[in-house]
Amino acid sequence: MNHTEYGDRDAALRGEILRTVVGSGVHGIAIAGTDDHDEMGVYIEPPVNVVGLGGSTQHYVFRTQPEGARSGPGDTDLVSYSLHKYLRLATKGNPTALLPLYAPAEAIITVTELGAELRALAPKVLSRDAVHRFLGYLAAQRQRLLGHSKGKVPSRPELVARFGYDVKYASHALRLAYQGLEVARDARLTLPMPAVERERVLAVKRGDVSRLDNVLAEIAGVQGQVEDLLASGKTPLPEVPDVPAISDWAVGAHRRYWGWR
Repeated sequence: MNHTEYGDRDAALRGEILRTVVGSGVHGIAIAGTDDHDEMGVYIEPPVNVVGLGGSTQHYVFRTQPEGARSGPGDTDLVSYSLHKYLRLATKGNPTALLPLYAPAEAIITVTELGAELRALAPKVLSRDAVHRFLGYLAAQRQRLLGHSKGKVPSRPELVARFGYDVKYASHALRLAYQGLEVARDARLTLPMPAVERERVLAVKRGDVSRLDNVLAEIAGVQGQVEDLLASGKTPLPEVPDVPAISDWAVGAHRRYWGWR
């Protein structure tokens, strides 16, 4: 097999209510010839899978590369989640899962009426939990950057040889810091990233910042601002997402999609 595919393709595509570009493309930090193309979809499963005995199929994956191979320029990675699983990820503040809620119009591939309603729930989804999750993902990227990760994370020796450090891990960590700051300070996520922050991240990703120490200092400085906002309570975000309202909408969305009144 020259590609990777698993999950219920039919359920994912037939029930799709939202699909957007995610990854570097939606952040505005893609560099031509170096990045793959990432998409995320959300679908409603058929009733037999949810309330019957068909068995839930909570995600579908399609990658143009075979299993275990790293995606590169020109490759497409699609991951689609059932609405139930997607909302669990989003309400926990998963930074990638939040992207379809804030993706700009030009990054939207599919959106139905239910998909538009889902996007409108974004203010109820964001909470301080999301900020903590951004900081957690930032820490993981920094660990990988410094070679301290315990997992089997693919290395990019070509980047280290060229720039002295893995500029992709460094740029991801800096991006998460700036986005975590915006979420904590403004209770929103701007996509693509605002121009000033986007250029700071791109400078690192292009290898324009020659000293890793300078990158780490910038990441730490922005992280400190995020932590100060959380510690002082000077954030407009609620402690937790509005799960009752989100849950009520999700129940109604399933009933309407299935034609149950």
